[in-house]
Amino acid sequence: MNGKTVALKVDVDTYAGTRDGVPALLEDLARFGVSATFYFSMGPDNSGKAIRRIFTRPGFLKKMLRIKAASVYGIKTMLYGTLLPAPMIASDFPDVLRETERRGHELGIHSWDHVKWHDYLPWFPKHLTAMELGRASALFEEILGHRAVTTAAPGWTVSPDSLEVQDALGLSFCSDGRGRHPFYPVMEGRRFRTVQIPTTLPTADELLGENGITPENIHRFYIDNLNEGLNVMTIHAELEGGCIRPSFVRLLECFKNDGVRCITLGQAAKEISTIPACELSMGEIAGRDGKVAIQGGCSQ
Repeated sequence: MNGKTVALKVDVDTYAGTRDGVPALLEDLARFGVSATFYFSMGPDNSGKAIRRIFTRPGFLKKMLRIKAASVYGIKTMLYGTLLPAPMIASDFPDVLRETERRGHELGIHSWDHVKWHDYLPWFPKHLTAMELGRASALFEEILGHRAVTTAAPGWTVSPDSLEVQDALGLSFCSDGRGRHPFYPVMEGRRFRTVQIPTTLPTADELLGENGITPENIHRFYIDNLNEGLNVMTIHAELEGGCIRPSFVRLLECFKNDGVRCITLGQAAKEISTIPACELSMGEIAGRDGKVAIQGGCSQ
């Protein structure tokens, strides 16, 4: 790829993000003629259960305070699945998914139960991993009339079993990890055949409140840190479609003014010329509590 290209990946984690954040993003992306890849959480919003991470992940509370989680997600979202019942996301908002596709965006599956996958995948038996993706796939096809061709793991959390299930689904590509360029994943000595297109840039919730980065200047960080060729940027419906929406609009304006090409992950997959096999393992990155899937060393 010549010049600077950004593949935009939109993670939709919550009920409120689907209801409010996605329509806002559709409006802003349409204004700049940009298409993105949206990954929807399909099942229950159990966001309130994430409170358990305070006791298992030392950095979780610090991060929630740093990004002002109550203003990002809203009090109701932070109580879903605990003091409030967990609402069903995609089945309550099928028209949001249909409208996203009607506007020319690419859709994929983020999860069935985002919190459950993020927190417990390493302990899932294989049949439960398959069931979580299977339930999400069935509802996706029911709503949109065709099967999903891509998935993205909640919290960039993967296992050899999840990669095997993705292969079995015959997906075109996935975006499960953090890294440098597209690759075929090798995990715990097993090579898998579904190409991974990793997120290459830090996310807003990893950056805000660190090193002087604020909603007012975060767009400059991204502009200053774009590489030549393919960059993959993950945004969140709850952030860029919500409380830092003006920041994202400023970034889109900069992309337009600087001649940065914006594409979907599917477009990026079609433009890949060489795909090496690379190690994929769970590890830590700056600004995020817990472990994420990280691209390691590669071979042809």
